[in-house]
Amino acid sequence: MNINSVIAKTYIFSNKKLTAVAVLGVLLGMSVYIFMNSLLVGFDKSSNTSIFRNTAHIRVYKDDEISKVLVKNSEDNYLIVNPKVVPNNNTIINPKMILETILKQKDVIVATPQVNTSVFYNNGKSQIAGISVGIKPDEANLMYNIKSFMVDGNFDLLKSNPNGIVIGSGISEKMNLALGDNLNLTSSKGINRTFKVVGIFKTNNSVTDKTKSYINLSASQQLLKEGNSYITDINVNVTDPEIAEKVASKLTQITGYKAEGWKEANATIMATNKMRKMIITFVSFTILLVAGFGIYNILNMTVSQKINDIAILKAMGFKGKDVIIIFVTQAVTIGIMGVIGGVILATILITILKRVYLGGDIGYFPIDYEPKKFVQGVVIGLVITFFAGYIPAKKAANVDPVEILRK
Repeated sequence: MNINSVIAKTYIFSNKKLTAVAVLGVLLGMSVYIFMNSLLVGFDKSSNTSIFRNTAHIRVYKDDEISKVLVKNSEDNYLIVNPKVVPNNNTIINPKMILETILKQKDVIVATPQVNTSVFYNNGKSQIAGISVGIKPDEANLMYNIKSFMVDGNFDLLKSNPNGIVIGSGISEKMNLALGDNLNLTSSKGINRTFKVVGIFKTNNSVTDKTKSYINLSASQQLLKEGNSYITDINVNVTDPEIAEKVASKLTQITGYKAEGWKEANATIMATNKMRKMIITFVSFTILLVAGFGIYNILNMTVSQKINDIAILKAMGFKGKDVIIIFVTQAVTIGIMGVIGGVILATILITILKRVYLGGDIGYFPIDYEPKKFVQGVVIGLVITFFAGYIPAKKAANVDPVEILRK
């Protein structure tokens, strides 16, 4: 080690209590920053996973038409009327052609038709209102990964059984249904049809599990007294969910139908996520800044205490940049020790909490190791400690040894 490093080391260990306090400040700041930002990513992943179990990246459908507000009843006069939804059949015309057009887009990885049917589930005297979704099983599984949250039965049986139905765990519990049982559905058109339970799923979303079921597309069309060209929605998944809004805008132009991205469809959830992100980022960064101010105060105190030593060093021929190197080395060393300790503590906290089962719609605590956040924390922590040491070091470098020695 050169002489500057030796002096910095001496200052670090000459007052172990102040050094320990500074290291502890960085350690806690680092660990909280990494922990809270990993938690933020975990919350976002958990929220998005829950959304994508029931929602495609993009939904293409025929939007309601609104009547005009102003109606011209003469050459210069307008009649003001209340805007109302124009009664219309909200189905997609020529869905096969629309599907082919959508699948030609480079960012689209899967597109599948869907028919949503409002139904009553009937089992003896028990009756539950819900929604039965008509799907093409293979395509729907590719889009929603339905097999991943199946808790009983075989989702593939839905494809081979035209009278099969896959129900939510809440429906199964409420109506005391098991695999192989029959379940009668009554549609909004008054059509009754009996289905055989071939699978049970659980999304950890209690509302979905208590109301939703999957049936074959043709079965849902029959429940609504419609033909095989009747399609209410075309669901689309793209390569990156973050570009869904951009692709949706393009699909609206080329298809003539309303294309709604998942963020637009879940605007309230997105606003909540954004607010949570702002709060967590602000709190975690503030804690790191507080740790930086702690190092600054300690080094500033050290400069004041060692002012005579600094004067002697400069009188012996040390330059201002040598003094800066000494104190910046001290600050960065404290920062490195704090960063290492913070990474270890954050890893321990994450390891413990990710094994905690919360239950309900959340399941396990939504946190995981996020390498990007660890790297961000290390970089930000070292940058803050560098400047926390550089500012008092700059002050020490400008000390006039003559003035100090005269005192």
